[in-house]
Amino acid sequence: MTQGRDTVLRTRLRNGLEIRLKEIHTAPLISSWIWYRVGSRNEYAGITGISHWVEHMQFKGTPTFPAGVLDRAISRDGGYWNALTWIDWTSYFETMPADRINLALQLEADRMLQSEFDPSEVKSERTVIISERQGHENEPTFRLYEEVQAAAFRVHSYHHTVIGDMADLQVMTRDSLYEHYRRFYVPNNAVLAIAGDFRTRPMLKRIRELFGPIPRGPRPEFQPRPEPAQNGERRVTVEGPGETPFLNVVYHVPPGVDSDFFPLTVLDSVLTGASNLNFFGGSISNKTSRLYRALVEGELAASVRGGLSATIDPYLYSINVVVRPDHTAEEALDVVDSELTKLIDQPIEMEELIKAMKQARALFAYNSESITNQAFWLGFSEMFANHIWFETYLDRLAEVTPEHVLEVAHKYLSPTNRVVGIYRPQPEIRGG
Repeated sequence: MTQGRDTVLRTRLRNGLEIRLKEIHTAPLISSWIWYRVGSRNEYAGITGISHWVEHMQFKGTPTFPAGVLDRAISRDGGYWNALTWIDWTSYFETMPADRINLALQLEADRMLQSEFDPSEVKSERTVIISERQGHENEPTFRLYEEVQAAAFRVHSYHHTVIGDMADLQVMTRDSLYEHYRRFYVPNNAVLAIAGDFRTRPMLKRIRELFGPIPRGPRPEFQPRPEPAQNGERRVTVEGPGETPFLNVVYHVPPGVDSDFFPLTVLDSVLTGASNLNFFGGSISNKTSRLYRALVEGELAASVRGGLSATIDPYLYSINVVVRPDHTAEEALDVVDSELTKLIDQPIEMEELIKAMKQARALFAYNSESITNQAFWLGFSEMFANHIWFETYLDRLAEVTPEHVLEVAHKYLSPTNRVVGIYRPQPEIRGG
């Protein structure tokens, strides 16, 4: 059992459940997050989308907490709850008045072990998820990014989007879903992170009472096949209804634990404005970024955003451009390439670097303020690294120099290391 400089208690139950507790007495609220190390990274052809579907089934109730009871109980107690599934993890959270958090803890302990996968509910949810998938397919940005992601990963399981392939959603069985649940929803594959207005000792005692009896499961073993190095630029084009072109350019970059991640964070802030690592947080203005000035102020684009994610395995840095209807994605790509050439040929001035670092730091601070977000960070960094990554994040950013940024720009922003995706609107095509 350890406590760090930020008064976080870190311990592990005998069944392997990792615990992170942080007292915050600024408001009578507590936010509880449970994280499972399972996402689309742990899937393969035939069961793509299964982690997301299992997440849906966790809201269908247990013998103790039938589905209708859950929503009413959380709402009656003034709480808010939700869940997130991503490529590396699945998480569930409840933010409650401090004196009502026991309900959230009971719920999560119960559905770790007792979730019901009633065949009729599975059938009903298949319709819901297929409808969700069809809704995504009506969005040009989803259709484009799915093609880009598939082109970027030919071997690694990051090839698949979290929602899964329609072919798998149509035939996946109840037994497959339940087997996935039982394999990955075990205490020794989970982190329970709680922040808010509580006292650590009584909270830890209650956690042990509720979660301690849950038996440890076999350690889930899953090692995706490593993606081979890309040997040349890849391009994909998607055509569909609408009037707006879209550009999505992605570069292969290292995982969150790599030392290059922090210079890349600053590089992202310089190019497109700081990316939000907190899936539950907000964003800040990117109007001082180079690509905003070149594309949006240059009247070629309506918006531009970057995306840098902290992941377990090497993933992607993305540049996403909503092009104005009177221009083409190819024109926007020419501007992007021009700005990248300038970045690589001319070292960043210290003044610009400091401004970019301030933006990245401000976004990090902004998305760490609320009790819900503080609980988020306690568990999130454990999914791909550990608590030290989170605790030293700002210090690591402060160590970045112009030379570091130039080095990672040379290393990763090469045409041979990217996939270019273009959505070409066809006004005569009607949406489905």
